[in-house]
Parts: sequence; C-alpha cells; structure tokens
Amino acid sequence: MGKTYDKLALMYFKDGKVLITKKRGRSVFYQPGGKREGNETDEQALIREIREELSVEIIPETIRPYGVFEAHADSEPEDVMVHMTCYFTEFTGELKSGTEEKEFAWLGMDDLDKISKIGLLIFADAHEKGLLK
Repeated sequence: MGKTYDKLALMYFKDGKVLITKKRGRSVFYQPGGKREGNETDEQALIREIREELSVEIIPETIRPYGVFEAHADSEPEDVMVHMTCYFTEFTGELKSGTEEKEFAWLGMDDLDKISKIGLLIFADAHEKGLLK
C-alpha cells in the first residue's frame, strides 16, 4: 500500500478561469493550498496556506465545500496518491506570489497541458459545472 498526501485547496473562479499556482522551476500548476500542520482544521490550514502562497486573507465565513478528488501524485511512484479536498472561498487583499516562491495564473480549459494529474480531474469537474471555460 502506497502513501497518500492529504491536501486542501482553494477554488476561486473569475471570467471562466480558475486561480492556480506553481512553484518556480516546476512544470505544472496546482490548486493553491497545501497540508495541515499539527491539529489544524481544514479552514485554519487553508487560511494559512493561502496567506503564505498568495499574500491574501481568506474571509472565513465564505469557506464552503467544493469537492474531493484523488489521483496519482505527479513525479511520484505509481502507488503514491494525492487526496485533495477543495473549498470555494472569497478573500481580501491583492494577489501576489507569497513566501513559498510560487507564481500564480488564471487558467482555463485551453491550458490542460499545464496542470497536474489531479488538476485534470478538477478542471473537468469545474467545466461540467459551468465554472471553467
């Protein structure tokens, strides 16, 4: 039995595109977010991760479930999976690359060659729901 990375992610759409990030030097984009630290709740971890990655503040009362996805983890052995719980949310502040050396972009269905394996599942779901063009 392999390893599973348990991650949380932000889903934020604008003009038929979704906000997405990648570490500098990496080839694929991922949903913004990350792993819990210690006894953090999903909400606490998401707020912290988004502050670190994008320098914005999530408005806690706007956090609501989007969906849960699972896929093979990119650049990992075949038995390593990623389990991603995604949340809609609003935030305040100006988006800018945060302390984790990440860049952000707005991507749509024309950008499938730029995203992770789990991102393909998320993009397909968002497109089916009419959120992503």
